[in-house]
Amino acid sequence: MSVLQKIAFYQNRRDEVPNQELARELAMTGDTAGIQEIADNLWNKNKNVHSDCLKVLYEIGYLRPELIAAYAEDFIKLLSSKNNRMVWGAMIGLSTVAGLRADAVWEHKAEIMRVIDNGSVITVVNGVKVLAGAAAANAEYCAGLMPFLLKQMQGCIPRDVPVHAESILPAVDAGNKDAVLAVINARMAEFSPAQLTRVRRVVKRMAEIA
Repeated sequence: MSVLQKIAFYQNRRDEVPNQELARELAMTGDTAGIQEIADNLWNKNKNVHSDCLKVLYEIGYLRPELIAAYAEDFIKLLSSKNNRMVWGAMIGLSTVAGLRADAVWEHKAEIMRVIDNGSVITVVNGVKVLAGAAAANAEYCAGLMPFLLKQMQGCIPRDVPVHAESILPAVDAGNKDAVLAVINARMAEFSPAQLTRVRRVVKRMAEIA
């Protein structure tokens, strides 16, 4: 059976379980030919098929990002889709491989930033992960991307500050630590007890960075 036949659409399912199961199977076996078939169908004319295939790919990315790193450019192309489901799904996929494909993220940073600025909550959250992943992989990229990341933390709603802070943490170093902490500290009064706990955990880890 073609691996494509295992996606939810061809199983006559409306839930995501078949896609998650297929992703686990492909990740476990390292079936690059099967993954390629799924990636090829990101451009299938049937919106249900290409949506399921995107789901499969980013679920693989959670488990073994190296298996889908080659499709970073595909994810970037999908950011211009008129289908919001494809946009945020592509941003999730890109977030799983950003550290491995930092050069591609850097090359397309303007487009990624534009999508973040105009995107849904899930697009923004994962877009920050994308840029932070690239920033953590390269000092030059970090210097260029950190101002935008800080701007996101400054302007987002309070509940998203801990999420962004956790995403940005891998890119924090001795040179930018104070700037990141300044943004967090300026917003401390806005947090709920649960949010404050998460933020303090991040701050504690930043304090260990020399």
